[in-house]
Amino acid sequence: MTASPATAFDKTAPAPESATPTVLPATTRRKVNELFTREQIAQLTARSDWRGAWAILSTWGVIAATFAVLARWPNAFTFIGALAVIAGRQLCLAILQHEGSHGTLFKTRWMNDVIVDWLCARPVWQHLHKYRAHHFVHHTKTGTEADPDLLLHVDYPVTRRSMARKFLRDITGLTGLKTIYGLILMDAGVLKWTVSNDIQWLPRNGRRWYHYVGSALRNMAPMLLANAVLWGILALTGHAWLYGVWALAYITPLPLFIRIRSIAEHGCLARTPDMFLNTRTTRAGWLARITVAPVHVNYHLEHHVMASVPYYRLPLMHRMLRDKHALPAEPGYLDVLRQACTPVTTAA
Repeated sequence: MTASPATAFDKTAPAPESATPTVLPATTRRKVNELFTREQIAQLTARSDWRGAWAILSTWGVIAATFAVLARWPNAFTFIGALAVIAGRQLCLAILQHEGSHGTLFKTRWMNDVIVDWLCARPVWQHLHKYRAHHFVHHTKTGTEADPDLLLHVDYPVTRRSMARKFLRDITGLTGLKTIYGLILMDAGVLKWTVSNDIQWLPRNGRRWYHYVGSALRNMAPMLLANAVLWGILALTGHAWLYGVWALAYITPLPLFIRIRSIAEHGCLARTPDMFLNTRTTRAGWLARITVAPVHVNYHLEHHVMASVPYYRLPLMHRMLRDKHALPAEPGYLDVLRQACTPVTTAA
């Protein structure tokens, strides 16, 4: 999913559009065959159109209900609560885009490609097909120097003071504004598209300023349309001001939620291609599920072991692996953050 933009894919060419986007390295594939029977794999990878539809409708339903509560009782407490809930659902939309990129949210392919793109990706300024190409490389290169998402977590652990500064930048909107700036530059064709933090400038190749403006308008048009529809619906209810809450949630709590989620998934883990060592499953309570861990995204080790499993079957896969004693005990999000705040010790 998703994090602050600014750079480049791995130089490895992405899989062609016709390829299955859930192919995993041979190391992992062998382990999957050892852990599950063919019947279990078929059970875990079964997909459902109605469950995918419910995931999207329920997410937007929570967003609508949050707007309704804030419109009915506008005060400081409902405002802060609305920011947190809406940012959590924005992250949820990004995670559902992630599901669609793997072809697992819906059984029907065009629904993964079209409905997910328009109802999940575009409202949060993402592009499903670009994300799919980028994310495919992440799955095939996880735990190596070629992982395009490496910069999201490679610097951890850090000191508590450093972590506090990062959190402060997130919650004050500085990270979010930087993210928007990066998204504009990527849509304009100035930077190579990514969801990571590394910056790669694209060659100009004779392009002038008006070429960049044209590219930006073309690439931003679906996002602008999706957000205009959202604003229009709120305006029809007589509460157009609520769109400002949507925008503020995008630049304040959302970057913080993304940072915590990224650290939990791959931070402070071994640099190895073994999915059981380079990826973490994190225990998620109700608060984490509202904010940093929507739609079972906390079962991240399971997802990397077998990415063709829909999100709603990851808890079952987790139980199967636990029964086989194939998983370490999962920490909570606070446990992970404590680990990420422990400075690296060096030998004397």
